Amino acid sequence: MSDIRVLVAGASIAGPALAHWLRRRGAEVTVVERAPELRPGGQAVDARGVAKEVIRRMGLDAPVRAARTETAGAHTVDVDGTVLETFRAEDNGGDGYISEIEILRGDLSQVLYDDTRDGVEYLFGDRIAQLTQDADGVEVTLAGGDRRRFDLVIGADGLHSSLRATVFGPHERFVRHLGLVLAFYSVPNEFGLDRWLIDYQDRGSGRSAGLRPVPDATRAMAMLSFPAPGFDIDYRDVAAQKDLLRERMAGLGWLTPRILAHLDDTPDFYLDQVAQVVMDRWSSGRVGLLGDAAFCSSPFSGGGTGLALVGAYLLAGELAAAGWDPAAGFAGYERRMRPFVEANQEIGRLHVQSRAIPEPDAEPAPEPDMEAIMALAERAIGGVDLPDYAGVPDSGAHARP
Repeated sequence: MSDIRVLVAGASIAGPALAHWLRRRGAEVTVVERAPELRPGGQAVDARGVAKEVIRRMGLDAPVRAARTETAGAHTVDVDGTVLETFRAEDNGGDGYISEIEILRGDLSQVLYDDTRDGVEYLFGDRIAQLTQDADGVEVTLAGGDRRRFDLVIGADGLHSSLRATVFGPHERFVRHLGLVLAFYSVPNEFGLDRWLIDYQDRGSGRSAGLRPVPDATRAMAMLSFPAPGFDIDYRDVAAQKDLLRERMAGLGWLTPRILAHLDDTPDFYLDQVAQVVMDRWSSGRVGLLGDAAFCSSPFSGGGTGLALVGAYLLAGELAAAGWDPAAGFAGYERRMRPFVEANQEIGRLHVQSRAIPEPDAEPAPEPDMEAIMALAERAIGGVDLPDYAGVPDSGAHARP
């Protein structure tokens, strides 16, 4: 073990994935998480293309696959429930609309935590309160009162990153709202949902409602979205969010009223704007950013988890390959990641645009250039090289049984 000490803020997916690779490269890692414990459940996330290779290199292919949702595919339906289109998990080699590796965010977080907890220090219920850099390190004061010094600090604390705001500037400078709001929460499976996701979109209002299977067959995950260009509600005010959701989804047909009936008794409600994070640089001195904190692509890209996993691999590898020099390590990480990030963000924007409400007098939209879209999708799924980092220390995978 080297004497390099790294503090990672955030224990969802990007943070523990980075902790895995930093530890293998020889660093001593501490992860600080504001929440008192790991958050269970959450939205289903996907690993496609090159992200599956990162999981394999982590030695976590078996536990990740064991925790999959086992979704067979998806049906889009009309207001009466008639199937309009079908997508299968095996389409496009398992990298299609429904991916071969689909897992609840909380379940993937648990796999990554179980893999790293024996060799990484986790501080739950705490956060970075103050941070000061100098030429040789970073002085950090935690909200709980602890003061420590680290060589590097990495923010992996999500779309609303506190570390990003502290070091790089206010959220408004980097967060790009795409004009939609997305909510999801678990409900009793009173809908006869089997292994198929069901999605209803009302083109006239731009709203959608859906249900997806989860590993617990007695439950299902509800997904609701609506257009809201001026969304400014407090992302921590859950009561206000539920009121807003009821108001905006009122009158939507299909199974929507039955889904909304479980709004008050769900244990895991989540609502937020569909947004992206766009930054010219993801580092400042000895502080760097990873995952949604640096380059959120929005849930509509389908690539956020892949960006987190691939970014963790490259960030740890580039820092170690540079002898832990932050300027060189962060530069290599940004150079390798940025085209991959930009492709995934473009996918996210295109998906949101496809759901836009047509103007009454608007000209018919031109036919999409499918060849260009397929090329973009290929770059978003596999358009990044994974160096072997042959000359860099690697203590080997630490997957727990």
